[in-house]
Amino acid sequence: MASFILSACSDSDVEVMSRYGNELGDFEVTNQQGETFTREDMEGKVWLIDFIFTNCATVCPPMTANMTDVVNELEERGVEDYGVLSLSVDPETDTPQVLADYLSHYDVPDDTEWQLATGYDYSFIRGFAEDNFKTIVAPPPEGSNQVTHGISFYLIDQEGKVIKDYPGVDTGDNEFPLEEVVSDVETLADEEAE
Repeated sequence: MASFILSACSDSDVEVMSRYGNELGDFEVTNQQGETFTREDMEGKVWLIDFIFTNCATVCPPMTANMTDVVNELEERGVEDYGVLSLSVDPETDTPQVLADYLSHYDVPDDTEWQLATGYDYSFIRGFAEDNFKTIVAPPPEGSNQVTHGISFYLIDQEGKVIKDYPGVDTGDNEFPLEEVVSDVETLADEEAE
């Protein structure tokens, strides 16, 4: 009886999740400084992407706190060539100034490249989330201002490939995987530096 071992060819020590491996689509958004930020601006760096909104009453504050912990740990380890992109799912409310004010409440190292994005309509962010990350962005139920959105962090490599996701908050009995996120970003950033 013969047995076969199947393996995926990859140059990376960070394995691509089976539902990913797609290239991030092109986009043009406005960041918290009112500047244009595009897919091309991401080239050559490892990125973590999440979906948030500033008047979120549930998951966004702990997600942003967890992402802040990630960037502080990366800073401590001396990791460079990475960035964070937080895409607002409520771009009508989240102006550049509102986004800048939101991030100022977190202890983010000064030299961290953390882009908070707005400057698009609801159909863009819904399609961008579905097409690139297979996640939902749904309008608030009637009488509410709370947008439904996924809680994952997404890892993007230097070439713009979606690699994997992580829960952005504690889920059930599982704590936010801080060490795994930091280790994967560090691994990818180190691979590019070699």
